[in-house]
Amino acid sequence: MSLKKTNPNINRENKVIEIRGLKKAFDDFEVLKGVNLDLFQGENLVVLGRSGTGKSVLIKIIAGLLSPDEGMVKVLGKEVDKLNSKELDKLRLKVGFSFQNSALYDSMTVYENLEFPLIRHAKSMTRAERDQAIHFVLDAVGLLQTANQMPSELSGGQRKRIGIARTLILKPEIMLYDEPTAGLDPITCIEINSLINDVQERFNTSAIIITHDLTCARSVGDRMVMLLDGQFKREGTFEEVFSSDDERVKMFYDYNFVN
Repeated sequence: MSLKKTNPNINRENKVIEIRGLKKAFDDFEVLKGVNLDLFQGENLVVLGRSGTGKSVLIKIIAGLLSPDEGMVKVLGKEVDKLNSKELDKLRLKVGFSFQNSALYDSMTVYENLEFPLIRHAKSMTRAERDQAIHFVLDAVGLLQTANQMPSELSGGQRKRIGIARTLILKPEIMLYDEPTAGLDPITCIEINSLINDVQERFNTSAIIITHDLTCARSVGDRMVMLLDGQFKREGTFEEVFSSDDERVKMFYDYNFVN
């Protein structure tokens, strides 16, 4: 299990995401109970937690897909829940969301899946410019040869890569990864972890990576936080987060690494 090298390009003077006092409940079930979080420019931040602890809810609120009950969520200097629909759409172009299921259109080829957001959001681009952009992101994820294939012809790891490529096509400043290694074999997980780091370096992105896969966390995270009982109870490097006598933290570690 490789430990990520320290990233010298993180700018801790610039918070690209700032969250204060975030609360979210569904009926009587409180998921997030006053969460505070910062994401710095150039940083890969891993959010750890068991299933059902609110990790995916957190990034859906960041992306404006869910509304907070209380608190402030500021993305690239904008308070997300204060934006109108036009302003939110404009902000979302700067925030790439890599869904757990890759969210590809089954009826479109890989090329058409990548072309779709360009046609919709970059109307001034010529066909040649779209071809160049698609070639660039396919090369970045190592799948140039799949351009004319259908999603059904791809492996799970390939679909994940194409989903990331489609997110990158609009050159976002922030990437949100929802369980990027879920359902993948160990070798493909290593490839996806490497790709997340490559994206950070090559595209100068800041990212939040939601996962319960500690191999992924240790491989891609510059910093990590752990959700416990609706709040971030642990924060720091991998070693700092797991140097704890808290049985919940120990159980989370043992689930990943102890047979």
